[in-house]
Amino acid sequence: MSMIGKEIGDFTVQAYVDGQFKEVSKADVLGKWSLFFFYPADYTFVCPTELEDLANYYDKFVEAGAEVYSVSTDTHFTHMAWHAESERISKVRFPMLADPAHVLSRDFKVLIKEDGLAERGAFIVDPEGKIQVYEVTAGGIGRKAAELLRLLQAAQFVAQYGDQVCPANWEPDNDVETLKPGIDLVGAL
Repeated sequence: MSMIGKEIGDFTVQAYVDGQFKEVSKADVLGKWSLFFFYPADYTFVCPTELEDLANYYDKFVEAGAEVYSVSTDTHFTHMAWHAESERISKVRFPMLADPAHVLSRDFKVLIKEDGLAERGAFIVDPEGKIQVYEVTAGGIGRKAAELLRLLQAAQFVAQYGDQVCPANWEPDNDVETLKPGIDLVGAL
């Protein structure tokens, strides 16, 4: 069953952000675009490369009007320790959500029950709290922040201009034009 259009459930979790612990809830997410970036665990191998990549693109996500939330089933204490010990993770400025009770992992359907860990899942959620884009990859396959940013921008464009769609390789500032679906395009592309 597709997750597109699914409204995320209510939640309140602990987060580590800006050197402190903070509660983050669904109410904090509503009203702006969000990227929920699930990863299996702190202190692992692919995860720090992904989070560093996201940290390097964080300002671009913020400029696009979105907040990034990294999520694992670790505690907020573990996030704090990892942030203090890892050069890569020390670059992270977005909230690192703790999901040891698996509230978010279950709701986003990325929980690996037998391991108590989350799959690698990325979910772009609109200001109404509905999933507009998602991808889930196998544990050994890292994701690219630049592509997630492009997908966010495409979702925002489609939300703003509902009569147009974004083809492959579309980006806000390139020469790939959006398309306006209609009978004149059938078989013409």
